[in-house]
Amino acid sequence: MDALNVINIDTDRINSLFNTVMQYGATVALRLVIAALLWIVGRWLIGVLVRMAQRSLTRQRFDPTVLRYVGSFITVTLNIILVIAILSYCGIETTSFAALLAAVALAIGMAWSGLLANLAAGGFIIVLRPFKVGDLISAAGVTGTVVEIGLFVTSINTPENVLNLVGNNKIFSDTIVNFSSNVFRSVESTAILPGTADEQKIIPRLKDQIARLPNVLSSPAVDVHLSAATADSVTLSVRPYCHNDHYDSVHRQTLALIRALMLHLS
Repeated sequence: MDALNVINIDTDRINSLFNTVMQYGATVALRLVIAALLWIVGRWLIGVLVRMAQRSLTRQRFDPTVLRYVGSFITVTLNIILVIAILSYCGIETTSFAALLAAVALAIGMAWSGLLANLAAGGFIIVLRPFKVGDLISAAGVTGTVVEIGLFVTSINTPENVLNLVGNNKIFSDTIVNFSSNVFRSVESTAILPGTADEQKIIPRLKDQIARLPNVLSSPAVDVHLSAATADSVTLSVRPYCHNDHYDSVHRQTLALIRALMLHLS
C-alpha cells in the first residue's frame, strides 16, 4: 500500500508539472505568435505612415531629397518604437532595455564617431541645400549626378555610370561645386593658330559659326578673344554659353569647329 501511494504521489506530481509546462508553453507560444503578428502589422503600418508623410510633403512641393531623408528618419524611429513595444508585450522590462540601448548607442557612438558625423552632415546638407537630387556636382573627388542623399552617405552616379557612395561628412567638409545651380554655363575651349593667322578676321568668323551651333545661347553672346600671342602662334579663348543639359554636345561641336578651322589654316 505504501509503495502504491508513493507511485500515485509521483504520478500526480508529474501530471501537475506537465500541465504547468504545457500551460506555460501555450502562453509563450501564444505571445510569440501575437508578437509576430504585431511585427508584421506594425511594419505594414509604418510603411503606410511613411507613404502618407511623403505624399503630404509632395503635395507641399518638397523636393525628392527631403522626401527620402524624412522617409528614412521616420522609418528608423518607428521601427525602434515597434521593437520596444513588442518586447514590452512579451514581458521584457523595457526600461532596462532602453537603458541598455542607450549604453550601447553611446559605446557605438564613441567607436563610430564618423558615422554620427556623417549623420549630422546629412542633416546640414538637407537644411542648407548646397545641392539636391538630380544635380551635377563635384565633391570629395567625385563628379557626377546626385542619386540620393541618405542618412550617412550620398549616392553619386558618375558619367561613366559608376555609382559612388560618399560619406556626407566628407562631402560637407570639402569644396562643393554645383554645376546645376545656375541656369546656364560657359564652355571653355582654346584655339591655337599659326603665328601668321589674322585673328581680326578669324574671330568674327569663328563667333558666327559657333553661334549657329544647336543649343548655343544667343545671350550671353559667344565670346572669342585673343588670350596669348607669340612669334609662332596665336591663342584664342573660345567661350560659348549653353544650358547645363547641353554642355557635352556643345563642347564637342565647338572642338570640331576649332579643329576644322586649324586644318583650313594649316
